[in-house]
Amino acid sequence: MERVLICLALALAIHGVHAQTSLDSLYAVWQDQARTDSSRAAAFKDYIWDGFLSSNPDTASMMADELIAFGNSRDFARARAWGYRLKGISHYYRNNYTQAFENYTLSLEISEQQGNLPEVSRILNDIGTIYFLQGDFQDALDCFTRGLRIAEQSGNQSTIAVFLSSIGSIYREQGAYPKALDYYIRSQKISEELDNQWGVSSSLLNIGIIYDMQEDYANARDYYVRSQEIFGQLGDQKGIAKSLLNTGGTYYEQKDYPKALEYFSQSLMIADQVGDPHLYANALGNIGIVYEEEGDFSNAMDYYSQSLHLNEQLGDQKGVAHQLNNLGALFQKQGEYARALEYCQSSNELASTIGVLDEQKVACRCLYRNYKALGNSAKALFYLEKMQEVEDSLQTEETTKKLQQMEFLKVMLQDSIEKAEEARLVQEAHQAEVRKQNRTRNILAGGGLLALLLAGGFFSRWRYVKKSKAIIEKEKNRSENLLLNILPEKIAQELKEKGKADARDFDMVSILFTDFKSFTEQSAKLSATELVSEINHCFRAFDEIIEQYKVEKIKTIGDAYMAAGGLPVPYEDSVKNTVLAALEMQAFVARRKAENDAANKPAFQMRVGIHTGPVVAGIVGIKKFQYDIWGDTVNTANRMESSGEAGKVNISQDTYKLIKGDPRFSFEPRGKVDVKGKGEMEMYFVYWRGNLAQNPTDLNEQDSLISESGSR
Repeated sequence: MERVLICLALALAIHGVHAQTSLDSLYAVWQDQARTDSSRAAAFKDYIWDGFLSSNPDTASMMADELIAFGNSRDFARARAWGYRLKGISHYYRNNYTQAFENYTLSLEISEQQGNLPEVSRILNDIGTIYFLQGDFQDALDCFTRGLRIAEQSGNQSTIAVFLSSIGSIYREQGAYPKALDYYIRSQKISEELDNQWGVSSSLLNIGIIYDMQEDYANARDYYVRSQEIFGQLGDQKGIAKSLLNTGGTYYEQKDYPKALEYFSQSLMIADQVGDPHLYANALGNIGIVYEEEGDFSNAMDYYSQSLHLNEQLGDQKGVAHQLNNLGALFQKQGEYARALEYCQSSNELASTIGVLDEQKVACRCLYRNYKALGNSAKALFYLEKMQEVEDSLQTEETTKKLQQMEFLKVMLQDSIEKAEEARLVQEAHQAEVRKQNRTRNILAGGGLLALLLAGGFFSRWRYVKKSKAIIEKEKNRSENLLLNILPEKIAQELKEKGKADARDFDMVSILFTDFKSFTEQSAKLSATELVSEINHCFRAFDEIIEQYKVEKIKTIGDAYMAAGGLPVPYEDSVKNTVLAALEMQAFVARRKAENDAANKPAFQMRVGIHTGPVVAGIVGIKKFQYDIWGDTVNTANRMESSGEAGKVNISQDTYKLIKGDPRFSFEPRGKVDVKGKGEMEMYFVYWRGNLAQNPTDLNEQDSLISESGSR
């Protein structure tokens, strides 16, 4: 079970504090025609902001349109900029980031034309926040850095503190915890100098989260408690509740369940008092986790159910999936397998729909365990395979994230190197000036000492940069190797260079499908561990065989294996190589069956089918990269496999025509075979030359044939 860690959200809107004027008074100013355009627009902006923006974003958006129209009619650019920014924030609250971005961009253009630097910095923070939430950390950092420079030019210390905190959150998400701490601490110090206690407490909370994420729970707890004390002095009940929730989490991780329950319960009570349903739902779920760990299933069930219903009301689908999984696991522990299946199936369907892989994995594991407990081996096997597919996708996603982090740190290192080079040039210029203007011995000695100090500082900096570069380069190489295990090298390179890989048409690709005969019946004789081990043993051998013949693995689907010859880079012998690879794969399975039969273990036989024709290949999606192929050629190849026989390689007439003159092969015509959805199709069994036996029994002879075919 995972607890919820409450992070302080980025400050979306840097809003100047105005007098606490009532909403009625603000609206009256807006309606007063005798007032100046500036005062009317400012009053209406504050009216929208204070009265509707977070509580009723739809109404705020319509009012923002009215403010934009006012600005247009009066040729008042600032009113238009305010209106677009308000619309952007309203879309943000509705999670419509595309529309938010469009309105922020319009507001930014107007404010830049007017030279309104404070407003420009505010909008840059908004845009950076959108990038941050979408995972586009480099663009987010660019916005925050630009906003920080503007704030520094104008000397606005409170805005500087906000941007430092936002940049710290970027580094936190990239796993660069020392850099994140540096920015959070700088933000905290500025807030202390300004006596901005809310800024101080927010920084303390963020620093605590850094220690929490590094499992340094003692330090994390210290910062959470300090932030809670300041939130208490300010009367910020939500801040207190967040600090309490995170403090409880540190006790939970250290298995001090009574303390964890104490803090979670306090957070729950405050969340209820202030009417924060999201915080309340999180606290309910965390309390449920503690009760489950203590074996109090009745209370755990009650709190999980309350959190589930509240998340349903809030429309928090990820929260719903999480609590469904918690309830399913709880029923499983109590032996109520049918009810556990009900909850885990609901979670699996929801998690699949919204694309939350971690919850989908938990749900599949739950379904596998419950079907296994009920003795339904087929269903258990299905969800075990599904769980492995999701795990593969999670690993792909993690690899992609790691690559992004490496690229991000690479850019940061390059900036550091450039700054070090600038320092070196400044140092050299300074030394030249000293030598030119100061001729006396004492001054020269002083200049030499200064140069030595600067050189020493630069050398230390250069050595640090060199060491950091070596570490990052090592991590980058490791991540790139992981990527090459997921995508073809040419596609991986294109993805790194362009951020995407275009789909391509291929005129002649040979598609290979394998499938184990009577897989379900044989798998029932094996434990889950033995089954996975046996499949993995076969598929690892297949990987080595197709690599030898320059055939590209596409994917595995349960016990099926799919590969293609002739992409992503077409070459002349791709059809022949695909057939040779298929024959070696069958030979391997025959040897493996003989070994297992001798050991009185269950053994598999395999069908293989190949068809050659045009396909489209490329990467789909933006989060979980997978190189895949489409087209009727794929469907036909699949039919070749299902229409084949165990121990043989079945090929289509199109493939036969391309290799029939090759002296390495002999063929057995099958005539026309009725194929589902295709009608009658000509097919052939293909063998190594001199081996037309239905099933080769002389495995030593088979091995020698493999060796001959492989030594081209």
